[in-house]
Amino acid sequence: MSEKQSAIQAIEKLPDSATLEDIMAELYFRQKVDRGLRDLQQGRVISHDEAKRRPTRWLRL
Repeated sequence: MSEKQSAIQAIEKLPDSATLEDIMAELYFRQKVDRGLRDLQQGRVISHDEAKRRPTRWLRL
């Protein structure tokens, strides 16, 4: 399924009362989830412990 078809399908699942803002938020959310899943599949991840350490390191800089 193409990205365009996927977007159309996502929009069609929203209620008829959905606003343009609702539609944009749904598409943005799906884009971020899809990107995260691709990163996971390609091994571009960090451990939970590393994620907790990073802000501390940034604050010391």
